[in-house]
Amino acid sequence: MIPVSKIFTGRQTVELAGLIAKSYGSPIGQVNIQQFSDGEFQPSFDESVRGSRVFLVQSTTPPADNFMELLMMIDAAKRASARHITAVLPYFGMARQDRKDKPRVPITAKLYAKMLEAAGATRVMTMDLHADQIQGFFEIPVDHLFSSSIFLPDIKALNLDNLTIASPDMGGSKRATAYGNQLGADVVICYKQRKKANVIGKMTVIGNVKDQNVILLDDMVDTAGTLTKAADMLMDQGAKSVRAYCTHGVLSGPAYDRLSNSAITELVITDTIPLKEPHDKIRVLSVADLFASVMKSVNSNQSISGHFLF
Repeated sequence: MIPVSKIFTGRQTVELAGLIAKSYGSPIGQVNIQQFSDGEFQPSFDESVRGSRVFLVQSTTPPADNFMELLMMIDAAKRASARHITAVLPYFGMARQDRKDKPRVPITAKLYAKMLEAAGATRVMTMDLHADQIQGFFEIPVDHLFSSSIFLPDIKALNLDNLTIASPDMGGSKRATAYGNQLGADVVICYKQRKKANVIGKMTVIGNVKDQNVILLDDMVDTAGTLTKAADMLMDQGAKSVRAYCTHGVLSGPAYDRLSNSAITELVITDTIPLKEPHDKIRVLSVADLFASVMKSVNSNQSISGHFLF
């Protein structure tokens, strides 16, 4: 028997959750989040979830209250006798802290995974993790979706000649190669050396981009330092144009100024994170239909492999 499905959202991802619910064909469930004067808060469901499959939509961007709010909603659903609890994290925060890259630091991505399980989540759904191996931090099913099913049709619609796919760093070479194979395009890699976090030392390109229309691919754009430096370098190497496709638009600190002053023609992101403010170089594609479709398949115990282009 297929359980009744209900979709709820925290305060961080209200707009996206509304679009997901509309595409799913189900209204957003009623959640009341009481805020106390000292900053403490308490979520409560204003409708029964007993025996239901509950989808809790919340991107875990800073501040940490967003993640804590999700944990509290999971705990509330568990204590209200929900049958299944799926934590839907369009953006999985802290995913860059997936290993010990120096002594005496936490592996926060794994800590987040354990906290979600401890709270009572029975399944996790997310998109474009910074590192694929984060799926292994969980002992519950993880549906790891990819923005390729949204980005590839959009890139094809641009109908660019002399197309080249570029990765802004070595870590994204697998993603760039997969896109290159799908689009029949050459692939180049930008090699960077960091002085420290969010600060690029120097950058070079492996491959030829002369007279090419280049598409830069990345899982996220934070301060836009890597992306804009890569774009400027590619133009210096003779590229005709540079566009960037990044799943998660974190866009913190000097990101907007860097984007305005860069050679990037256009930055295409998704709505996994609410856009802080519009920008004439930024275009947003919605992931709502993709998440809604996968959520329907999960609820009806159907395969979701057809949603993955590679």
